[in-house]
Amino acid sequence: MRDGDVVVIGGGYAGVRLAKRLDGTARVTLVDRKDVFFHRIASLRAGVRPEWTMAPFIPYDRLLGNGRVAVGKAVRIDTAEREVVLATGERLPYDVVVIATGADYPEPARFSGTTAEEAAKSFAEHQQSVATADHVLVVGGGPSGVELSAEIRLARPDARVTLAHSGPALLHSTGSERAGRKAHAWLESHDVEVRLDSFMSPGHDFGTYRDARGNVVEADRSFWATGTTPNTLWLRLAGHGDWLNASGHVKVDRMLRAEGRLDVFAVGDVNDASELKITPAAIAQADLAAHNIRAYLGSSGKHRTQSRSYRPIHRTPLIVPFGQADGVTMLPVLGGETAVLGGRTTTLAKAKTLMTPYMRRQLGYTAA
Repeated sequence: MRDGDVVVIGGGYAGVRLAKRLDGTARVTLVDRKDVFFHRIASLRAGVRPEWTMAPFIPYDRLLGNGRVAVGKAVRIDTAEREVVLATGERLPYDVVVIATGADYPEPARFSGTTAEEAAKSFAEHQQSVATADHVLVVGGGPSGVELSAEIRLARPDARVTLAHSGPALLHSTGSERAGRKAHAWLESHDVEVRLDSFMSPGHDFGTYRDARGNVVEADRSFWATGTTPNTLWLRLAGHGDWLNASGHVKVDRMLRAEGRLDVFAVGDVNDASELKITPAAIAQADLAAHNIRAYLGSSGKHRTQSRSYRPIHRTPLIVPFGQADGVTMLPVLGGETAVLGGRTTTLAKAKTLMTPYMRRQLGYTAA
C-alpha cells in the first residue's frame, strides 16, 4: 500500500534517486522539464567527442514502477492548497514536495532545450567549434575546468589550448596540493598552457579575453568552468524568496526540510548544506530525505519511524579524469589526510566510462 502523494521537482541525480527510493511506499510524481535524464558527468566529453553525443541521455520510462514522470516546468508551490503548479496549468497535489532542481552549469555541461534532440544539437555545435578552433580557452581550474581542458587537448592535439585559473594552484578548492600539482604536470606535459592567478573577463573585441593585469588572450572558442548557479529563480518569482539564502540556495534544516516547513524538502545542489556539491553528496541527501519523508508520512502510532539528521559530507572521494585513460583520484584517509591516486584507479573508477553504465542501471536500463 502506498501512502501519501510525493511530488519531486527535478529529475537530476538527487531527484531520480529519491523518487526511486519512495516509489514503493508513496504515490510519486517526478516533474522535470527535460524528456530524459541528463547524465551530466558525461557531458564534458560529449561536448568534445561526437561518439559520446548521446551518452548523457537516458530515458525516464523505466525509472518508476508505480509512480509517473510528468514532463513540464514547475512554476509555483501553492502551500495553501498543497499543490505544485506547472506551466501548463496542471496542478499536482502533494503531501510532501521535494525541491531537487539542481544548479545551472556553464556550457558544455548544460542541457540546452527540453528534448534530447535539442541538447544533442547543442553538443554537436560545441564539437564543431572545438574541431575547427586554432585556440581554445578554458577559464576555471577546478575539477570541471581541468577535465574539460584534458578532453579538448586529447581531441585536438594540433590546437592551442589555454587553461586560465584565478587561483594560485589548480584544484585548490579541493584542499589537495598534490592533486593540483599532478593535474598541472599532466596538462603542461600535453602542451596545455596553464595560467595561474589569472582572473579572466571578455575583452572589448570579439574573440579576445583580458586578465586582471591587462594581458590580452585571443581565442577562437572559450568555455567557462567557473561555478554554478542554483536553479531557484522560479521560487523567488513565485513568492518564496524567504526560503532562499543570499546565494539563492534553499535554506534547509538538519532534516533537509526547507526552514519552517515540515512538508517541503530540498536535496542536492539546490540547497545550502555546507559541503562539496558533487554527485555522492546529492545521492546521500536523497537517501536521508527519503527516510525522513517516510517518517513524516507515517508519523502516527507509537512505532513510527524516527527522522534522522543529515551530516554534510566534507570528505569524500573526488575523481578528476584526464581523458579516458588517466586522471587523479583524491581519497580521504584516517587522520584527516588525503591519498592521491593516479591513472589506473581513476580509469577504473570513472575516466573510461564516466559512470554511464552505473546510471543506466539506476534508471532501469542495461549498462550498455
